Amino acid sequence: QRVRAEKEKERQARREEERRMKEEADAKKKSDEEAKKKSALSSMGSNYSSHLQRADQKRGGKKETEREKKKKILAARRKPLNIDHLSEDKLKDKINELNDWMRQLESEKFDHMEKLKLQKYEVTRLRRRVEELSKFSKKGAAARRRK
Repeated sequence: QRVRAEKEKERQARREEERRMKEEADAKKKSDEEAKKKSALSSMGSNYSSHLQRADQKRGGKKETEREKKKKILAARRKPLNIDHLSEDKLKDKINELNDWMRQLESEKFDHMEKLKLQKYEVTRLRRRVEELSKFSKKGAAARRRK
């Protein structure tokens, strides 16, 4: 019985330790999430919410929610630039890295703009074609046959 009681105490102690560690992990996760939210909100600026309210009153709410989503995504995607501790060589490497990234983004933007131009051209061409074909439709002939 004594051995059984000792094992039971050890088991309870382990359970208590696991429960305590789980609570600590949950608390840490919760505080990390809160910190992320605060940093995202602070990076958006102090006038952001008042600007949203004013713009929402002027226009419908749907466009504003899309803008709000975009702001949140950009705030999450934007990385802080920590260059204070870097040496001159590492700064040059960082400059080259950012420059390459910028070139890639500009290239993608250009490609998308060209694709958009082609699509707009195609839409106008197809609309003209529909208009031309509608001129020669046989609606009149079908109406004459019915009489």
